[in-house]
Amino acid sequence: MIRPVPGKFPSFPDSLDHFLSHSEGAGSLMAHAKLLQKLARIYGQMLPDHLGAASRVANFKSGTVVIHADNGAVAVKLRQMAPSLTREFSSRGIECTGVTVKVQALDISHQSRTPVGRALPAGACQNLGQLAEGMPASPLRDAIEQLLERSLREE
Repeated sequence: MIRPVPGKFPSFPDSLDHFLSHSEGAGSLMAHAKLLQKLARIYGQMLPDHLGAASRVANFKSGTVVIHADNGAVAVKLRQMAPSLTREFSSRGIECTGVTVKVQALDISHQSRTPVGRALPAGACQNLGQLAEGMPASPLRDAIEQLLERSLREE
């Protein structure tokens, strides 16, 4: 068994729990994270589902709860509710002096991809072709013919 030589190795915390719970380690960070979890739980209970789904607690600084809203409309509604949110946080044991709302849109780049083109089934193409042939010249006929041409290119 190898025994550490006194003075040769730095002193390590007794355990990970000790490191995470004491101020010389990550204790203050863990305390802040727990406070944010508590705020998020309280916040979720206070709001209607549609507002809760479109916003979230982002931070807590100097007695102010910082909330991020997905869009401007949600932010406006939450700013109107700020005094009642402040009172509710205070009544639940949080030393809250105010609520700040910021618009922080979520990343929707995955939603803005170019749609994948798909060919129409053969039966649909045939029926639309017959429909277009029986129609007089019109914008609707042109649109149907354009749809059929695009569908043939994608096959």
